[in-house]
Amino acid sequence: MNRRLNLTRAFGLTALTCLLGVGSATAAFRAGFALRDVTPDPLLPVSGGVGPSHPVTRTMGRLTARAMVLENNGVRVAICSVDFLGFPGVLGDKVRAQVPSIPGTNILIGATHTHSAPDCYGFPDQTGRTSADLAYLDSVCAKLADAINEAVERLEPAGVKIATGQARGKIAYNYYAEQLYDPRCHVVQILAAGGKPLATLVNYACHPEVIGSDQGILCPDFVGPLYDRIEQRGAGQGIFLNSAQGGMVTADCRGPDGKDIQTWDECVRIGNLLADEALRIVNSAPIQENPTLFCGATTIEFPVENEMLRTVVKMSPLGFPLSDKGTVATQVNIVNLGNAQMLTIPGEAQPNIGFYLKRKMQGEHNLLLGLTNDAFGYMLAKVDWNSFDRYNYITRTCLGEMTGEIFMEKALEFVNRCPRPAVSRSSLLLDKLRRSEKD
Repeated sequence: MNRRLNLTRAFGLTALTCLLGVGSATAAFRAGFALRDVTPDPLLPVSGGVGPSHPVTRTMGRLTARAMVLENNGVRVAICSVDFLGFPGVLGDKVRAQVPSIPGTNILIGATHTHSAPDCYGFPDQTGRTSADLAYLDSVCAKLADAINEAVERLEPAGVKIATGQARGKIAYNYYAEQLYDPRCHVVQILAAGGKPLATLVNYACHPEVIGSDQGILCPDFVGPLYDRIEQRGAGQGIFLNSAQGGMVTADCRGPDGKDIQTWDECVRIGNLLADEALRIVNSAPIQENPTLFCGATTIEFPVENEMLRTVVKMSPLGFPLSDKGTVATQVNIVNLGNAQMLTIPGEAQPNIGFYLKRKMQGEHNLLLGLTNDAFGYMLAKVDWNSFDRYNYITRTCLGEMTGEIFMEKALEFVNRCPRPAVSRSSLLLDKLRRSEKD
């Protein structure tokens, strides 16, 4: 049975389970969290994009793999984050094969997109060699699977707070067009039965590249201090998932002279500020005591028209599957949690694509989980692909002219086939008030 058929059947069964379970007297939302340190020892070169990796001599912070498992009405979902530039689907499948208690289609794995971590793609150099350490990557897959399995064992009754708000302060900007980025920060906080936070998920669009790949430093960039700050403030363990940060939404580490401040102190400043803003945004959100949970999966195929990326796909030792038609396929997920909807993106979507998708999704809170389940480079709208000099680089690292268009069309078709998220009581009251005013 092929992978696409498996995904289709899994989606149908999951949807049926969810629909039958809604409103059941036995419903009980549970959650668990676990993490693993995946800092390489000895150190490995780090990758900031296509091309050779850069040697390192020291670390700042630690690289981690984090797993948050959610469960309700027989639906179990793992939402994971790893501190790498990207985490291709071929590695994700290795993780899924080691987790017997969750369907593979319900395991979502996103990369934070730090530019100071080992190569997970197997980028070839001019001679065809790569600095990717396959034994290390296998160990990362095993550790993430172990974290997911532990999170399952630690499942406990929980509630959730979900909020969306503008993250204030000097965190991100668009290097190509300063104001062309989404300042909204989406926050999902999991609470134990007694109200104590177990984990806080932060979904925000920004390249973690303060340090970059050429300073001889291995680190999680500002995401590490973000996690530390969340834990220090009693908000449980942090988990960061990037959003539509393509073209080119990056950390605002500009100094008074306009030059980038590429220091660990600047990572701490940005990470602490984003954590504080996320906790401010979620602080007054109501607790959803038994949120409904749905997870669906589909497959989307993309033509690999870009010759450079085609070379990477063919020469990488990871064994990327390239079809006879010259296409690559990836798993795309929809997760409904209470009144929120999450959509995975297998790459770096432009901010305008992100705004459009969020506007067309069906939740009160719409989260885009970028670089999740795959990381196929930049995803541009067709009108921007190869259209002007500023976008030369992101055009060179995009699969093809129609990549963004294919994703938007197929993803929104999938959104419309899925059940709608729940509607909060406050929204129902507001809707009732609006109708009474019209009457």
